[in-house]
Amino acid sequence: MSHILLVEDQTNVRRAMALLLNRDGHTVLEAATVAAALKIATEARVDVVLTDVRIESDGGGVELLKALKSRDADVEVVLITAFGTIDDAVAAIKSGAYDYLTKPADPDRLLLTVRRAAERNALAREVRHLRAQMGNQHHIVSASQQMQRVLATVAQLSTTDSTVLLTGESGTGKELIARALYSQSARCTRRFVPVNCGAIPETILESELFGHRKGAFTGAIVDKKGLLEEADGGVLFLDEIGDMPGSMQVRLLRFLQGGEVRRIGDTTTRRVDVRLVAATHRHLEEEVAEGRFRQDFYYRINVVGVQIPPLRERPEDIVALAEYFLQRIAARFQRQLSGFTPGALELMQAYDWPGNARELENAIERAANLASGPVLTEADLPAAITVHPEHVQSATLVRHGHRSPTEEREERTHLMETLEYCRWNQGRAAAALGISRTTLWRKMREHRIHS
Repeated sequence: MSHILLVEDQTNVRRAMALLLNRDGHTVLEAATVAAALKIATEARVDVVLTDVRIESDGGGVELLKALKSRDADVEVVLITAFGTIDDAVAAIKSGAYDYLTKPADPDRLLLTVRRAAERNALAREVRHLRAQMGNQHHIVSASQQMQRVLATVAQLSTTDSTVLLTGESGTGKELIARALYSQSARCTRRFVPVNCGAIPETILESELFGHRKGAFTGAIVDKKGLLEEADGGVLFLDEIGDMPGSMQVRLLRFLQGGEVRRIGDTTTRRVDVRLVAATHRHLEEEVAEGRFRQDFYYRINVVGVQIPPLRERPEDIVALAEYFLQRIAARFQRQLSGFTPGALELMQAYDWPGNARELENAIERAANLASGPVLTEADLPAAITVHPEHVQSATLVRHGHRSPTEEREERTHLMETLEYCRWNQGRAAAALGISRTTLWRKMREHRIHS
């Protein structure tokens, strides 16, 4: 969750924008003056500042930008400007603003800009934290042979410029692997530009990637570089590339074949040197077979494929990751947290972790917030993890077909016991069994179990 400071002296406009940002999952702090904004930034956490260029009472966004950047270089500032102050906004970007929007701000573009600014802020803070802890070494916690093989492959690939496709379930750390590949390569002195293909509306994805010329469409008031040009000399990371629309697959295919970018509305091309690393949780071979993903584009991005194994297939990493997350959370919240009870570790190792390392980190943070002492216990863990081990183990039975009548009865009993233990919360029961909610619903229908 990002903390956004919204600075706008028009109350109705400010409240409408705050409501929009709140609905997108951000925590929004509001200020009507530059002085109030500076006071809030001193007293509270602020990741992104969204401010009007002109604040009638005491200055405006440019003054606020300079004051904030002098205190915290990582804070990102997005300016909102009327057409008459565009020159001021462009000048402010040269002074360190992340981006600017014109009034009235398009809701989709506003949310996308804030999300990207928040991601950039989070990355800057994480890089600073990791450099302080690990002497500027890119760090991946792993004790398993499976991940060591992945890391060895990454080390080999870092010496080449081949396009790489990272595949694996959500939460397995595909972006972390992409960053490791980047940090070990000769491109590490240039930019790493991440793009979540599923988070950008299709209507503006082309402009975001390829850029546009002034006047190319409504709202294109200045020339703008695309992310491909931003990544020139570095790495463009396309996360969830399986969600990319077919029209954009065609455009990117042409770029990968020729290495040239043409902005929307432009008549000339620019040569760009970018290494592409893509990632997806989808099975793209099946998507190609079903006609939902272009075969020629798939072959172009899958020059070298790297499969990231799920956490349940590398149980050795569960304890190592849990301890790492605990140390990081203790430092962030300034808590004295020293470890886990044997019972808590046993439960974590028995759980399937359908959300992988991301779910594990969230579980550790939740447990740390609820813990009454320095050692985290079984009682501090989420309910889905503390379901009795026999319920978790029953997931293997649920997944297999060709069952005997006895196995059918055992499966129904396991389903009933798990549902009752989880108080008929189907989401928690599905997580405990290591299956999707759709599979659980189907199994309940097969066994005539009614909630």
